[in-house]
Amino acid sequence: MPSSLTIAGFFAGIGGIEEGFHKEGASSVFFCEKDERARTVLQSHFPGVPIAGDIQDVISIPKVDIITAGFPCQDLSQAGLKKGIGGTQSGLVQHLFRIIDSIEKSARPEWIVIENVSYMISLDSGNAIKYLTGELERLGYSWGYRIVDARAFGVPQRRLRLLLVAARHADVREVLFSQNIEDPPVDDTIGNVDNAGYYGFYWTEGKRGLGWTVDGVPTLKIGSKIGIPSPPAIWIPKEDFFGTPDIRDSERLQGFEIDWTLPTMSLPKAKQGDRWHLVGNAVCVNMSRWLASQIISPGQYHPSLEKEIHRKKWPKAAYGYKGKVFEVSVSTWPVCTQGEPLHNFLNFPLKPLSHKGMNGFYTRAVNSELINYPNCFIGSMEKYLKDIEGGTYEFSE
Repeated sequence: MPSSLTIAGFFAGIGGIEEGFHKEGASSVFFCEKDERARTVLQSHFPGVPIAGDIQDVISIPKVDIITAGFPCQDLSQAGLKKGIGGTQSGLVQHLFRIIDSIEKSARPEWIVIENVSYMISLDSGNAIKYLTGELERLGYSWGYRIVDARAFGVPQRRLRLLLVAARHADVREVLFSQNIEDPPVDDTIGNVDNAGYYGFYWTEGKRGLGWTVDGVPTLKIGSKIGIPSPPAIWIPKEDFFGTPDIRDSERLQGFEIDWTLPTMSLPKAKQGDRWHLVGNAVCVNMSRWLASQIISPGQYHPSLEKEIHRKKWPKAAYGYKGKVFEVSVSTWPVCTQGEPLHNFLNFPLKPLSHKGMNGFYTRAVNSELINYPNCFIGSMEKYLKDIEGGTYEFSE
């Protein structure tokens, strides 16, 4: 298959899906993105490509090989609104199918690529993935999906995402399931602590969700609705230090170049929290590049990995066509791309976690009955709080 594939990107954000495909030789000819901040970034990095605003206003698109869509996850994520596919944000994907439906069948794109949160298969008994796959079948596509971890592609960010790929003629199994690491080299057990390592966690949590990640950070999030960034914390045991990554390293954790989101700061009233929002809402470029390479050059699939199922409970990987669904026995690591350990990956100094932030997390942690924190972790927090009170660290606004 030629690598000069053309793309129409919906809910494009800052172009994470498309940038990955571009690195494999594809080109974008159309974008649709409602957020002005994201559109500014797209205009900077993909000059000359037309960008529509609201998908509800899109009537037609250029003829393309691939449609990509990282549609809003707020109604589907575990940390979000949990309203399901019928929510006002995630429900906008129905317009994607309206647009495809308006294209003459013979002229429809060969590929449709959809990315979203892994929680989609669990929320509301999997009604979201049921709706998506049902619509794809109605439009004449076979489909497959797989939950993958961004760490598999060489970035130290534990980011589980669902990749849904549909094709008119090709075998999606050769794209999604032909590569597999049966035993991924990760162990995020909370008691797994080595003083030489770095550990990521959500400092805004404490009693329930921790996001504990060994030699990496948990999923980057969009932050608060009022624009206050809430990047995950990183603990350095040998220094009794707790800090948060620089926005430029967070861009790199998503596979982007440094200052990819800087163009948005040219907008009136722009603030640093806007960049965090865009990065947290983005698609990992490394992940999409792997997918692009698989579409361009599919591998060999082994049917022994599959079994037909009924859709009472959606598995972590599956494919289907004409009402049939097959579970596929694969891990969340298609490949194991060697990346740098977190302490080598970070290019910029960590921002020390504030006394208020650290003390709040510490209070929740010691009062939690759901998480058994290591004693060395609790002790390190106590030492860090004393260092802050003693004036060891300087804090800027």
